[in-house]
Amino acid sequence: MSNSGEAREISQMIARAKAAQAQIKDYSQEQVDELIKAMVWSCAQPGVAESIAEHTLEETQLGDYDGKFKKISVKTRAALMDIIDDKSVGVIEEDKQRNIIKIAKPVGVIGALAPSTNPEATPVIKGINAVKGRNAIIVAPHPRAKLTNKLIIDKMRAAITKMGAPADLVQGIEVPTLEKTEELMKQCDMVLATGGPAMVRAAYSSGTPALGVGAGNAVITVDDTADLDDAAEKIRISKTLDLAASCSADNSVLAFESIYEALKDKLVAQGGYVVSQEQADKIAAVLWKDGALNPKAVVLRPQVICDMAGFSIPDDRLFLIVPEKGTGPDNPFSGEKLSAIMAFYKVNDIDDAIALTNEIQEYQGKGHSCGIYSTSDENILKLAERTFTSRVMVNQPQAPSNSGNLWNGMRQTFSLGCGTWGGNSTNENINWRHLVNITWVSKPLANPKSLPPDEKLFGSVIDKLA
Repeated sequence: MSNSGEAREISQMIARAKAAQAQIKDYSQEQVDELIKAMVWSCAQPGVAESIAEHTLEETQLGDYDGKFKKISVKTRAALMDIIDDKSVGVIEEDKQRNIIKIAKPVGVIGALAPSTNPEATPVIKGINAVKGRNAIIVAPHPRAKLTNKLIIDKMRAAITKMGAPADLVQGIEVPTLEKTEELMKQCDMVLATGGPAMVRAAYSSGTPALGVGAGNAVITVDDTADLDDAAEKIRISKTLDLAASCSADNSVLAFESIYEALKDKLVAQGGYVVSQEQADKIAAVLWKDGALNPKAVVLRPQVICDMAGFSIPDDRLFLIVPEKGTGPDNPFSGEKLSAIMAFYKVNDIDDAIALTNEIQEYQGKGHSCGIYSTSDENILKLAERTFTSRVMVNQPQAPSNSGNLWNGMRQTFSLGCGTWGGNSTNENINWRHLVNITWVSKPLANPKSLPPDEKLFGSVIDKLA
């Protein structure tokens, strides 16, 4: 197909999406919420969720069944629960103090990019957030997950039809190409980009309003007040979830010197394998090619990675521990690995941990997230205040917590804004509120504000500038 043909294909999809979106622009809150319930149930119901998890794993060869099943069955339910009681139609907020009324209105057609690492739940979660705002959505999948995307999109379309709404509210590009994705980003009303840095940059340069995400490289600190058994277990949970397909998986763990050896022993008890320097060098030669992650070596069982590197480890080992000291390109394990591999550092105290966290994330992952295992509020707040990060998970497994979970109050999403540090326009967990336009209705105040005397407004500045 020529470029003009691809542009025409996308324009036809956009036209159908706009027609469908127009049909629900006057839907009530109840009608919208019934739609998104149906969309999730179509994919997350017992029997269907299992088949989607199996299909995803078979097609992508990334991650593991347990991780895929949890994402399509549990994460989608949690994402629905997180937004179902939100008011997204009509007047959504009244600020009586400022006498302002806020009215939500749809953006139109959302162009959504879906990565190969989370292709099972991303279309569902982005889909329900789009429709919650009475938008239509077109999903551009990674080529490695195009069949999974079609399977999920088809199920949601069938459910939407049964609810009496137009199926074209949700569409997917069935034969994805770079050109089609670029056309989608140009022609839609807003881009919601989750994927690699190159794709996110393309979204921002498309000329269409875009919400993008930054690169992950979570750094976790364990201080001398932490419950080490709890920390080790949760680090293992995070590091092994879906074989580290998540951008939020623990990439580096920084342990206070006083508990370094004890934590290492507990990590080994949780299934960790400490590699030698020679073994680490062999892994690095496989995991990175020309300075970039080798797509054929990521999101695999650690035994497979080690076999590729020319050595073997016991079958019961769940993740690899690489003792590390340096950061930057000459120390690639300090970066994101998309693998069940964690760099393990020794630090003196919280100030040392903060400095090293910033150094690591200056290399990769600035603005995304970090975590801490601690019972010291002083250490927790100091880490949060002095690091360039959008999220700090405290005493929680990082990967399933950053994007929201039942045990915390973070918004449920797979799109994590990283602020200006990560080249993004927001630090927030992106949800339906980012996918609507809001009209502000301003009425006169009952009692108009009055300017205070200069002496009160400017204070001591007047004398200092005299």
